Amino acid sequence: MPCPRPSFRVVGLAAVITAAAAMALALGGARSLASSPSPMPAGGASHVAPAGVALDASAAPASLRALTARQMAGQRVIYSYTGLTPPASLLSLISHGEAAGVIFFADNIAGRAQLRAVVRTLQRADQSAANPVRAPLLLMTDQEGGLVRRLPGAPQLSEKQIGLAAHPAAAAAAAGSGAAKNLRDVGLNVNLAPVLDVYRKAGDFDDRYQRSYSRSASVASTLGAEFVTTQQRDGVAATAKHFPGLGAATRSQDTDTGPVTLHLSATAIRDVDELPYKSAMAHGVKLVMVSWAVYPALKPGRPAGLSGAVVQGELRGRLGFAGVTITDALEAKALASFGTIGHRAELAAGAGMDLILCSQGNVTQGEHAMDGLSRGYSSGVLGGAAFEASVQRVVALRSGL
Repeated sequence: MPCPRPSFRVVGLAAVITAAAAMALALGGARSLASSPSPMPAGGASHVAPAGVALDASAAPASLRALTARQMAGQRVIYSYTGLTPPASLLSLISHGEAAGVIFFADNIAGRAQLRAVVRTLQRADQSAANPVRAPLLLMTDQEGGLVRRLPGAPQLSEKQIGLAAHPAAAAAAAGSGAAKNLRDVGLNVNLAPVLDVYRKAGDFDDRYQRSYSRSASVASTLGAEFVTTQQRDGVAATAKHFPGLGAATRSQDTDTGPVTLHLSATAIRDVDELPYKSAMAHGVKLVMVSWAVYPALKPGRPAGLSGAVVQGELRGRLGFAGVTITDALEAKALASFGTIGHRAELAAGAGMDLILCSQGNVTQGEHAMDGLSRGYSSGVLGGAAFEASVQRVVALRSGL
């Protein structure tokens, strides 16, 4: 939920971009990243039979250690820009292996033909000989349905409309498939959807834009899983958001505009808000976005996406998620007290977040995040093994798209 350019901003016809064309799925180099046959979660927490998509190390390129610290950091950053043409600075970052992907908004899109042309430009940059990472970029948008769409077309129904449909499960499945086909048509490969928040009251934060399936955790679990399954079956990675759930947020509680604290018991969080995420993970969801709200029952005073107790304890440890974590917008006002963009990126990575979402609309923001990650990695503040495991998860995701 970024501020000026939110990851879920409600706009009628906004859009994203692209999946890179098929490329070699490996980095050059001979040494394996780690002795373990499968990547560990950032922070080293282990678990048995992880839920979600376990990104097999064999799918990831060998020898990420061949990358520079700056390239390692760049592999964890999602960039954004303003206007219809990707700036030269962004293309340079991509061509030198210093970007994981791009998020697109309404002001980046004039039409489908223009968007496809931008995709080709990004693909050429990604295929540069100077880029050691041979894997498609993560090119993403928010195509939730209803009011929250970046491209015209499917899914037409909002999540609330799906929940109230005569045949909700079929409607959710159709929405997931429709979103995938719509986004793939212009080259997209990641959708920042579905929202799995279980709303509490009519007109509250999620319900005001019809962004929640239901006040029933069981219904939200079923419908979210249907959306995830069909969307990923049709070739677009799904993102469950906003873990551990923003359903209890009131109409005025918006992390884009200021700090939000949700005073829920750990039991309520686990039995209600986290239940749809557990279901989505069981159905193979590839990414989870973590919210910027504070949940005192889990970690007092620290937004969820900056909290190892939430990311490592709840998401990785208790629920066993082995896929890719992504922050909400790094410029959100909920993080105003947590310093610079670079420092926020370092805190998020330290908590176990894999991808850092920089959606302010200028490439410099992403560079600041990359600089913060690079400093943390080079200095050892961000543990080397955990950092490399995050990069491995990200590149394995890219290679599988």
